[in-house]
Amino acid sequence: MVSSRSVVSGRQAKGDVEISISLENGSLHIDLQSSVKALFGTQITHLIEESLLKANVEHASVQLKDHGALNHIILARLEAALAKLDITFHLYPTRISFSPSSKTRLRRSRLYIPGNQPDLALNAGLYGADCIILDLEDSVAPESKHDARYMVRNSLMAVDFQYSERIVRINPFSSFGKNDLEVILPAQPDIILVPKCETAGDVKIVHDFLIDHISADAPDSPPFLMPLIETTQGALNAQEIATASEKNVALCFGAEDFTASLGTRRTQEGRESFVARSLIVMAARAAGIQALDTVYSEIENMDGLEESTRDSVSLGFDGRGLIHPAQIRPVHRVFTPSQEEIEQAKAVIQALDQAKERASGVATLGSKMIDAPVVARAERTLHLARAMGLLED
Repeated sequence: MVSSRSVVSGRQAKGDVEISISLENGSLHIDLQSSVKALFGTQITHLIEESLLKANVEHASVQLKDHGALNHIILARLEAALAKLDITFHLYPTRISFSPSSKTRLRRSRLYIPGNQPDLALNAGLYGADCIILDLEDSVAPESKHDARYMVRNSLMAVDFQYSERIVRINPFSSFGKNDLEVILPAQPDIILVPKCETAGDVKIVHDFLIDHISADAPDSPPFLMPLIETTQGALNAQEIATASEKNVALCFGAEDFTASLGTRRTQEGRESFVARSLIVMAARAAGIQALDTVYSEIENMDGLEESTRDSVSLGFDGRGLIHPAQIRPVHRVFTPSQEEIEQAKAVIQALDQAKERASGVATLGSKMIDAPVVARAERTLHLARAMGLLED
């Protein structure tokens, strides 16, 4: 196994490592340059040597430029480099335990993390977002996508995301999506976020791939699907997209690409996306799944974020995308029912129960009649309150 080709994987950045490998005659030579060499140099060298020998690589020159990378990061970069040399050998890190997701869990906030920046993923579970999205699409340059998918897989296996749901945004199947799934599925992500969905077929191709590669007792078991609608065509087909797979748990809206496809610019008021957002909410409700709004891109404008999120709530959305941890708490605050709303909902249900005890077909609260829409809103409020730990069963 001799080659004059040299490959590189990883980055020279904080918490990361750049690994260069060339296959050569002779012995295995490892050159380590590391900011933590005095403390961990022997351990890092042993990890590389042991992994290469397991992959049957006995003749190679390896150079590491390490900036404090943890073991799962080093293994991801090494495996990505070996794959570029057509050497397939899985270097999985030690898997931590995690609780599997469910279809109806809270998804008020979904925080995007670039998939090729492992240092950002390490503490993502501490932020308290309902969902963490490890992104392989827009935030990763085309030349880095190969490396990123191994990094995302190892982060899913080795990082404690705590309460947060673990989502991966793959690339469209027309580009790198199939390659993404082949690498990340062994890490058992909770949800696959499917970008650029314009038709039911964009969802079905991912659904079929999952069914072919995981156990077929699938509809109520992760990984679930979350179609992302980002074009005018997708908005017009929202209903068929929402019902394209029984593994769908939510419809998402992406405003930046949508306004580009509309031929206009995104505004603070969002008039240009009102119809599309309404279609997405209606399609999600009709399909019995959640509706999740777009990101708010002005990181320092918290007043604008809260106002925009109140608009999301008024349209019927269940959550929204975030690009910075500082946005989590304001968004959760807006999506949380007030104590007054909770008490009003409890009163509605109590009045309904009392009417049933009297065998009365009419329930009233004060001077107002309680009809089915009022009951539905009350039940939804109490469901949210229980999910957020504000109300005991």
